[in-house]
Amino acid sequence: QVQLVETGGGLVQAGGSLRLSCAASGRTFSNSAMGWFRQAPGKEREFVAAINWSGQSSYYADSVKGRFTISRDNAKNTVYLQMNSLQPEDTAVYYCAASPGQPFHSSPNPNDYSYWGQGTQVTVSS
Repeated sequence: QVQLVETGGGLVQAGGSLRLSCAASGRTFSNSAMGWFRQAPGKEREFVAAINWSGQSSYYADSVKGRFTISRDNAKNTVYLQMNSLQPEDTAVYYCAASPGQPFHSSPNPNDYSYWGQGTQVTVSS
């Protein structure tokens, strides 16, 4: 079992930055790939970024590439999402997810993730 708790969301002006954190409990975190997804009102959940178990491989959605950075600290059981140059279209609830079944693969497919956090709201004002 892995429990995930996201923090760091909030209200920011366009062009600003936020860093999301996702703290994991359980012994499988360091053996899990991790991902960030987001869901805006009235829209489906979409992939944002993913990182493999070691942190050496990551993958980004085109919409955030060059602006967002995913990283992890296995000693702290935490994965991060640094978000720069935020735009109003980045407004969404952001979720982290764990994939212990595919630790080597930074997957954009939400079906590959077994555990999900409750989400943290990010609102970007124009």
